[in-house]
Amino acid sequence: MRAVIAPDPGGLEALVVADLPDPTPGPREVVVDMAATAVNRADVMQRQGHYPPPPGASEVLGLECSGVVAAVGGDVDEWSVGDEVCALLSGGGYGEKVLVPAGQVMPVPDGVDLVTAGALPEVACTVWSNVFMIAGLQRGETLLVHGGGGGIGTFAIQLAHALGARVITTAGSAEKLEVCRSLGADVTVNYREQDFVAEVEAATDGHGADVILDNMGAKYLSRNVAALATEGRLVVIGLMGGATAELDLGVLLRKRAAVLATSLRARPPAGKAVICASVVEHVWPLVADGSVRTLVHTTLPLEQAREAHRIMEASDHTGKIVLTCS
Repeated sequence: MRAVIAPDPGGLEALVVADLPDPTPGPREVVVDMAATAVNRADVMQRQGHYPPPPGASEVLGLECSGVVAAVGGDVDEWSVGDEVCALLSGGGYGEKVLVPAGQVMPVPDGVDLVTAGALPEVACTVWSNVFMIAGLQRGETLLVHGGGGGIGTFAIQLAHALGARVITTAGSAEKLEVCRSLGADVTVNYREQDFVAEVEAATDGHGADVILDNMGAKYLSRNVAALATEGRLVVIGLMGGATAELDLGVLLRKRAAVLATSLRARPPAGKAVICASVVEHVWPLVADGSVRTLVHTTLPLEQAREAHRIMEASDHTGKIVLTCS
C-alpha cells in the first residue's frame, strides 16, 4: 500500500510516499480502506521529530480516518466488511489501508459524506473527552476556547453552544473571528490586539471562564489561571507556546481551581474505546441533526501531504485540512 511517512525528521521535504506491506488484523482489529484523513498539529510535530508515535503505533502519520471496512479480526463481531466507518487512530491515517483497534472504529454519522467523516474523529474525541468528560462543562457555564479558527476550536465552539454553554473564543484575524461568531461564539477576542483576560472578565462581569480549552501551554498558563472562575477548570491539550512555566499556586488555591493536562494519542485502546463510545452516543446525534459540523478548509490528494502541512504551518486556514485516497 502507499503511505506517507517521515523517516528522517525535518521540514516539508521529510514527508515521503512509501510502499509498505498491507496490514493484517489481529483478533480485535479492523482494516479500513482509507477514503480520507485529516492533518492535525500533532502530524506536523511528528514530522519535525518532536512527537514520536507511542510504542507499537504505526510509523505512518495520521490520527484519524474514514473509509470502508476491508477485513476484520476473528473476535470482531460489531463490524463487517463493507461497513462505512470513521476511526480514531494512534497513527496510520496517511495510508491506503489503516489498522485500527475495533473499539476505536465508529459509524459515519447520518448525513455526513465519507470524505468529510475523515475529519471528524480527532476533533470530536478531543473536544468531547476534554471539555465534557474531564472538565465537566455544564449548561449555562462559560467556555473559553483558544484557537477558535482551527479544527478543534471550530468544533468546540459548536458543541458547547449546542449544549447550552456560553462561548468565548480567541483567534488571530477578523475573518476567523467572524467564522467563530457564525458557529455560535458569544464573545470573540483578537489575541493579536486584545488582552483575553480583560475581555473574559468584562464579558462575564468578573466571574471568569468556568472551563478553558488551551492549546498554547506555557505561554498562556498564568493568564489562563487569571481568567478562570472560582472552581474553574483549565484543560491544556497542546504546547504550541512551550512546555515550562511558573504556576502561582496561591491564585489556584484561592479560586479552588484545577489545571489538567491531557493527551489522547497515548491512551490505551480501552480508554479510547470508552471515549469513542461516548462520542457516538452524545456527539453523533448533534452532527446528524446539523447542530455541529466539521469545517473543511481544503481537500487534497494523499500525495500532496507536503502542501497540506504547509497550509497547516501557515495557520491561515479555518477548520480542517483533508487528504483523500484516490
